[in-house]
Parts: sequence; C-alpha cells; structure tokens
Amino acid sequence: MATGISTTTTSRAAIPVKPIAFLTPKLTTTSLAAAPTLPLRPRGRLLKIRRNTLSTVCLVVEDSKSGVGDEEVVIATAEAEEIPTTVSRTAERAAKRKSERFTYLVAAVMSSLGITSMAVMAVYYRFSWQMEGGDVPYAEMCGTFALAFGAAVGMEYWARWAHRALWHASLWNMHESHHRPRDGPFELNDVFAIINAVPAIALLAFGFFNKGLLPGLCFGAGLGITVFGMAYMFVHDGLVHRRFPVGPIDGVPYFRRVAAAHQLHHSDKFNGVPYGLFLGTKELEEVGGLEELEREINRRRRLPKN
Repeated sequence: MATGISTTTTSRAAIPVKPIAFLTPKLTTTSLAAAPTLPLRPRGRLLKIRRNTLSTVCLVVEDSKSGVGDEEVVIATAEAEEIPTTVSRTAERAAKRKSERFTYLVAAVMSSLGITSMAVMAVYYRFSWQMEGGDVPYAEMCGTFALAFGAAVGMEYWARWAHRALWHASLWNMHESHHRPRDGPFELNDVFAIINAVPAIALLAFGFFNKGLLPGLCFGAGLGITVFGMAYMFVHDGLVHRRFPVGPIDGVPYFRRVAAAHQLHHSDKFNGVPYGLFLGTKELEEVGGLEELEREINRRRRLPKN
C-alpha cells in the first residue's frame, strides 16, 4: 500500500483560528517571564499570517496490488467459461457410455437368444431323431443331461485354474485389458469367450450329427459349456462390471455375493483371490476374506441401479 501526501496552501481572510489544546504549549509564569518582549505590531502580524494561511493535506492512497483484482476477475471469467465445457464433456462421456452399454446389450441379447434357440432346437431334434425307431435311448439321454450339468460345474473350476495359471501369467497381455478402464463397448479380453465357444460348438456338432453314447456325452458337454458361458456373461459382464443392465438378477442375494467377491479380485486385496466366479465366496472363505466381502456387499448396495 503506497501513500502519497500532497499539500495545498490556500489564503483566506478573516478566518479566526482557535488554538488547539494538544498542539499549543501551556503558558506558565516562568515561560512568560523568560520570553523576550516583542512589539505588539509584529506579534499581530505573525498571528495574522497564521490566521490567513490554511494548509490542506490530502492523502492519496494507492493500492500496490491493483493488478491482483484484475487477475482475479480474469481467473473467475476463465473458470466461468470452463463450466459449460466441463458439462459438455461430462454429457459426452455419459452419452458414449450409454451407447457402449447399448451396443454390448444388443450383442449379448442376440448371442444369447441365438445360442439358446439353437441349443433347444438341437436337443429336441437330436432326441426326436434318435427315437424315430420307437426305442428310447435312456442311457444316452441320461448321459447327455448328466454331462451337461457336470460340464457346467466343471467349467467353473476350469475358469478358476485358467484365470490363475494362464490369464494372469502367459496370457496377461490379453487379459490386462479387462483390468484397465475400457475404451469402447468391447475389450481384448472378450476373445476368451470366443475361444471357449469353439470347443462347445465342436462338441455340439459332433453329438448332433451322430448316434450313440459317446456322441450323446459330447453333446451334453457342449451343452454344459454353452450354459456356463451364458450365465458367466450375464453375471460377470452384466452384474459385476455393468456392461449392460441385468434387471432383477441384481436383487438376488447369492448373485450379490458373487458380484462382490469378483470385485475383490479386481481390488487385488488377497493376491487376486478369488479367481473363480460362481464359487468365489468359497475361495475368500479359505483366505479369511469374508469380512471384507461383507463390506464390499454393503458398498455395492449404495451404488445406483444400472
């Protein structure tokens, strides 16, 4: 803060001046006696000069930080201009995410309906074709459905082993895309779904076009792999990672625990455990992660519905 002082002298006539108490020294007898005797005229002339001389003191206050206010105004204006840009970017990201979810939802529904319809038709025509002669192949039918159930359960253990020994090891370059923010509706990790679909289609084709116990078992194995793949897609991609809405599945307590357990896999709090999906809670129980699982379940309850 800089202060400038300017003095202006103005002459005014016949202005009485009263002495100010704290500026005028108090006269005593000693001071009067010691003071030299002055003629009356010069004294009056001196008083006249004091009466006619009026000093005006002007204080000019200058703000040394005058530029700061301008800078603040510029910054505030820039921030105000950035607000619409930020809102626009947020809207663009939301629209992009919505488009990605819709794209993946269409792909998931079409593949699910296509695979389901083909599997149902294949099961129907295979057994109706085998029963044309009047004989019911009970052993083959039981073997087909038993192996279908066994293959669906076995795929959980296969996925757990492959996830730990392959995807997080030699195939990490592909699987890493699943552990990073996704840019677009698909990721490189989706290739594993196609890889698992190849043996399922081969087993279904071999079992569909051939008769006998072995083709029936192969048909059941392909059917079980297909059922597991569809369930995995809806729970893992839809429920856990919210790549598309899953509807009422989100409210089932078992699936909530499955989703929370897999989310802990991505947090890497237990060295990647669980590596499985549907039995992930059992893996967490073995490493003492049930308390953390409950916290994750409560956290996911507060998330907005997808």
